[in-house]
Amino acid sequence: MIADQALSWRPRHPTDLRQTLSMLRRGPGDPTFHVDAAGAIWRTTLTVEGAATLRFEHRSADELRCSGWGPGAATAVAQAPETAGELDDASRFEPGLQLLDEAHRRNPGLRIPRTARVFEALVPAILEQKVISLQAHASWRHLVRGFGAPAPGPTPVPMHVVPSPDGWASIPTWEWHKSGVDPRRARTIVNAARFAPRLEEAVGMSPTDAAARLTLMPGVGAWTAAEVAQRALGDADALSVGDYHLSNYVGHALAGRDMTDDEMLETLAPWAGHRYRVVRLLEAAGAKGRPRRGPRMSFVDHRAI
Repeated sequence: MIADQALSWRPRHPTDLRQTLSMLRRGPGDPTFHVDAAGAIWRTTLTVEGAATLRFEHRSADELRCSGWGPGAATAVAQAPETAGELDDASRFEPGLQLLDEAHRRNPGLRIPRTARVFEALVPAILEQKVISLQAHASWRHLVRGFGAPAPGPTPVPMHVVPSPDGWASIPTWEWHKSGVDPRRARTIVNAARFAPRLEEAVGMSPTDAAARLTLMPGVGAWTAAEVAQRALGDADALSVGDYHLSNYVGHALAGRDMTDDEMLETLAPWAGHRYRVVRLLEAAGAKGRPRRGPRMSFVDHRAI
């Protein structure tokens, strides 16, 4: 496979590509993400120059490589080290708790990715608002396959590139309905698409200013902004406050009880600057959350409304 662009580098921190890039995958069958039989990770993206397909792989214990195809390959490959967490610095993270200390020690290659593609991360985050993941992921697959373009390059399975902002804005009302997306979320995406260039400016902002820029969009709150910051901005502190399960998950993992969002924030305060990292480490450690004995979020079929 001769790539249009390629880059090899030795990361300054231990980096596990699968652990790090897994957060960019939107459920099973995500048409923008695939792990091949050799363990290489394929990902598509849309740059200003056009579509790109990327293949990330470990060349050795301390060398990574990214190969790229398509008109946007040069930009996307140049961004590859940051996408793989090169700018993520955990040197000042102090676990201070046996569970976290062991998780941090056993997962030295877990990094926080930074794709620098804000609108690309925003759309699936909006789709995941107030619905179960299974439902949001099905909508994502339907829309990307239906309105995105086939991925460039020799992909191991059929893959697609996300639509452009104009492409998202032009999706007909009935197609949103067919994909199970209610009018409120559809309007939020269409409106955000019109301001995509301004949203992309968040890449160069402080975390506080980036969150403020994102939440200027109607329908985009603190939870959605945090989900974007975790992926597009490499923010190791971006905590998804307001998540249906997160506060109770953190509460049971760290204190053995349910917690409100405020209690979760108080509990995680000692790890300010790394609160999202704490959540990722708890997940990597297999920490158990709240026992499933209460009601779960219901599946709402918006196509039947």
